[in-house]
Amino acid sequence: MSIDKSLKKKGSLARSRNVLKRHERIAQLKDEERWTEAYGPFNLPKTRVARSVVKKGGPKKTEEKADAAAPAKGAKGGKK
Repeated sequence: MSIDKSLKKKGSLARSRNVLKRHERIAQLKDEERWTEAYGPFNLPKTRVARSVVKKGGPKKTEEKADAAAPAKGAKGGKK
């Protein structure tokens, strides 16, 4: 069964997959040097799924901006 076009994300899934396909597992085992041709494509050993972490980052404040925003220590805000 296929998914409707309006429900698909453009270009990728909405979240990361937790299961790798067989060719992805074999490639990962080769990278980790745990693969030999004697294994064959069936009954592969377990592999961990690499998860990408997206950091939420706003604009960083510099010392100049922080100093300009904070009032001077000796200044008073009210009138006399």
